[in-house]
Amino acid sequence: MVTKKAIIDRFEGDFAIIELQNRKMVSVPREILPECAKEGDVILISVDDKETQKRSERIKNLFESLKEEGEE
Repeated sequence: MVTKKAIIDRFEGDFAIIELQNRKMVSVPREILPECAKEGDVILISVDDKETQKRSERIKNLFESLKEEGEE
């Protein structure tokens, strides 16, 4: 699992302004953060390889079953 740290710089309306490790600022919807999140909090952004693989397999299986149904 790859994880990066970021800091909640501030809130602007319904958006949180997040400072990434490379000092770039990005805006994300406030609703995706935990309710307790506040300015100055360090957050972790990660890619979960195992969950990504599981999801990919489910989608592949669904696609294959739909394809088989269409061939009947």
